[in-house]
Amino acid sequence: MRGPFAPGTKVYLWCAPTDMRKGFDGLSALAAEVVKLNPFSGHLFVFRSRRGDYLKVLHWYGSGICLFAKRLERDKFVWPPIVEGSLNLTAAQLALLIEGMDWRRTHAPRVVHDEAAVPVML
Repeated sequence: MRGPFAPGTKVYLWCAPTDMRKGFDGLSALAAEVVKLNPFSGHLFVFRSRRGDYLKVLHWYGSGICLFAKRLERDKFVWPPIVEGSLNLTAAQLALLIEGMDWRRTHAPRVVHDEAAVPVML
């Protein structure tokens, strides 16, 4: 699954396990009823299986809904605690999640304001 996504596109991660037999209509209904968001908004909705090795991403892409699915063969996707509700992710965190990496441990680089650290061009 690759962008670019429209500016302002949000990623909603549904924390509770989802029945992965659900397709376009079932996941759209889940986004509308449970997450309380419009599945045709252009935002991304991410759902995972009970075992945590399978995920689906629902995305309205202008002319129709796209459904991306991925299953890890050996590991599980890093997921927040299983609770009701959703969590917002950045596009970078989503990319790490899809690759099976721990997206929770990423931090934006600190901005250095030390003038001595800035190279001077002569």
